[in-house]
Amino acid sequence: MLLYLFMSNITFDYSNVNILVTGGTSGIGKAISEAYLASGANVTITGTKSSIEDYEDISKEFSYLKLNLEDKTNIDEIKKSIKKLDILINNGGLSFPDGKSEDDPDIFDRAVYIHLNSFYRLSSLLQPILMKSSFQGGSSIIGIASMTSFFGMPIVPGYGAGKAGLVQLIKTLSMKWANQSIRVNAVAAGYIKTRMTEPIINSEEFSKDILNRIPLKEFGDPADIANTVLFLTSPSAKYITGETIRVDGGYSISS
Repeated sequence: MLLYLFMSNITFDYSNVNILVTGGTSGIGKAISEAYLASGANVTITGTKSSIEDYEDISKEFSYLKLNLEDKTNIDEIKKSIKKLDILINNGGLSFPDGKSEDDPDIFDRAVYIHLNSFYRLSSLLQPILMKSSFQGGSSIIGIASMTSFFGMPIVPGYGAGKAGLVQLIKTLSMKWANQSIRVNAVAAGYIKTRMTEPIINSEEFSKDILNRIPLKEFGDPADIANTVLFLTSPSAKYITGETIRVDGGYSISS
């Protein structure tokens, strides 16, 4: 039996539990995937490259599926590869598709689809498999929300709209699937040190203002999100559903 222990004294046992993490090859998704793997789970991750061999720093203990969240057919095909599933982590996403501005209506549409529509499409496709889970406390679907779920950020109108819609969708699906023992929750990530936030965090101009607003006076690590996700999908959280947990160092309650 393996126990997950990473920057925490709390351990989780996910031995032989079946997990799917979209976008599990980097950043927050990678941290979540590695946490589940360390806890004994059977973890399948998705990425945009052809195979897991195309990634230099990804454990070959993961199962791997190629997935383009903008491709409806590709999303539909995922169901054929998933025979058993206890936990679905909808982490995959993208900011500024192709480096283009979300002010462009077409790019706006893409951003909303990636961060909201694809979540619903994949979750609804895998819901019949999740409802068959016998995992203690019920099966789980987790979404990764953002500070843009709550605050306006002019530079990413599509991303923000998608992440805001995700919080409402979490509430709706938690009610819709509660009688099937499927819990649906989200984690809203604050300023976490990843490749996507690197330009902001490494900028003295931007990071100073952000840190001044964060009561804990530091940026988060991907492990902070992973720890919260593992708790939310564990039997310890069996009475939690429809919630979005903010992991932001207090950013969202400060001014």
